Amino acid sequence: MGKDPRAPEFRILDPKRDPAQNHALLRARVIPEALGSHVSSALEYLPSEELVDCINTALAVGSPLLITGEPGTGKTQAAFFTALKLGLGAPLKLDVNSETTVHDLFYRFDRVAYFHDAQRGRAAGGAELSKERYVSEGPLWEAFDRSRAGENSIVLLDEIDKAPRDFPNDLLNALDQHSFTITELDHREIRGDPRRPPLVVITSNSEKRLPEPLLRRCIYHYIPFDEDQVRAIVEHRCGGFPALDEATRAAALARFLELRALPLRKKPATGELLVWLTVLSARGGASAQHLLRAPLDQLPALFCLLKDRDDLARAAGRGSV
Repeated sequence: MGKDPRAPEFRILDPKRDPAQNHALLRARVIPEALGSHVSSALEYLPSEELVDCINTALAVGSPLLITGEPGTGKTQAAFFTALKLGLGAPLKLDVNSETTVHDLFYRFDRVAYFHDAQRGRAAGGAELSKERYVSEGPLWEAFDRSRAGENSIVLLDEIDKAPRDFPNDLLNALDQHSFTITELDHREIRGDPRRPPLVVITSNSEKRLPEPLLRRCIYHYIPFDEDQVRAIVEHRCGGFPALDEATRAAALARFLELRALPLRKKPATGELLVWLTVLSARGGASAQHLLRAPLDQLPALFCLLKDRDDLARAAGRGSV
């Protein structure tokens, strides 16, 4: 198929074009909302029946919901989808990394600003500073405040497997007792309403095993890579690929599954497939015949799917099995 005339210009950077023309196209560029925003893409999210059942179970019993699966299968989007469908706005999100502590979930204390101001105050003979002005709410504190006000919320702990070893265990008391203390404020207790706890959604790429005490408390769901579900997702989202007809989408999906069948270091997931289809549509010129005839390593925009040099060699038939 050719390029959809309604689609924006794909080739924004053209070395042969005048920079002013390139710049004008850059200014007119609009990223598809479903690719650039969790909130927008939640509108198109298609959960499995089992995932919906797990969400309802976690809501019914007040347990955290742990969602695992390979990257790109929609774990984070599940939390945004749930918040959207429950009319709660965006989840209160904590992006977990190797330096995250449980206090980042509870509250933030600006130690640098406090000690800087305290030193200046002592030098000027001022009174002792109140630490309260240097403490700000974390996602769980905000969720507890909402619960006491009779409101509901969702807290998202994204990619907990990236956290230091003690992080999961440090969560347990707060999640069980719906409370935590602020050390810097003389151990002030912050409590939620146990009758209306926030839904805590925890995602993990399974890069390391989580401690059993946390697993025991969670409702667990693994998002598998399911070909039928992927087909349903592609058809559900086909409006985002206006230049690809049904036959071309089917051919693209077949080649995508062929790539996943290779012994790759990093198999492309559903999220990467959706990006690839978006790019094929925007570039124009893709057809079912062309996609089916092309060698795997010569598929258009293959860089959307394969992210490892050795995997590119395997696609070309040069890699070791």
